[in-house]
Amino acid sequence: MGIGRRQGVLSPFHLALAFLGGVILLFILAPLGTMFLHTSAGEIKSTLGEAAVRESIVFTIITAMGSVLIFAIFALPLAWLIARRDFPGKVLVTAIIDLPIVIPHSAAGIALLTIFARDTLLGRTAEGLGFSFVSHRAGIMMAMAFVSLPHLMHSAILGFASVPERLEKAALNLGASPMRVFFTISLPLAWRHILTGFIMMWARGMSEFGAVIFIAYHPMVTPVMIFERFGAYGLKYARPVAVVFVTVSLVFFVIVRVLGGRRVTDVDHR
Repeated sequence: MGIGRRQGVLSPFHLALAFLGGVILLFILAPLGTMFLHTSAGEIKSTLGEAAVRESIVFTIITAMGSVLIFAIFALPLAWLIARRDFPGKVLVTAIIDLPIVIPHSAAGIALLTIFARDTLLGRTAEGLGFSFVSHRAGIMMAMAFVSLPHLMHSAILGFASVPERLEKAALNLGASPMRVFFTISLPLAWRHILTGFIMMWARGMSEFGAVIFIAYHPMVTPVMIFERFGAYGLKYARPVAVVFVTVSLVFFVIVRVLGGRRVTDVDHR
């Protein structure tokens, strides 16, 4: 079988697998490709010329990245505990982490609004500090993080679990503190998985619509803008914004993956 692969000879079974896999790739690429083909260069140029579109895209990118950086402070320690320690209720904790995946995102928006609305304890506390979660960047970040945290958590747990535990124990036996072991051994060796989790959480947060729209219609993230233009003007006016946003998202996604891959490779070589 290995010789057949090296010579480029595929059995009927492998050809069938390749065909089925090709259907999945076509299912992903065909709608995107059709959307791009039906959008003219003039429409894209006109859309890029709109200040509202540019500001919405920048706002969406920065807000999604902010949610990743803030919630990673809390997510990474929990991921390490799940990967390294057995404790009562561990199965329940991992199940709770998966809840945002199975909850409809519109329901997630309602749940978030229930706790962050202006007339709730957290809402009144926020207003006392001079801002509101509703119709504010903070609320949007909460909605983005709620639906995207499982991506970071699962990747970080896998990363920490892949770190040889003997290295951590050896450092502890040599007198290193648990904090130093975490920051000098666990985090650096799990960095590849954590970076992947960062990227997936960021990308998922940028694309969120259902939970965000309940928290903040304005300021308008780009998925909400696409929805608004589709509802008000139809597919022709919503499609160029979607094409621009998908293109920008893909460019940032590729850049981050390439830079992250180079950084990890440099660390491995050292």
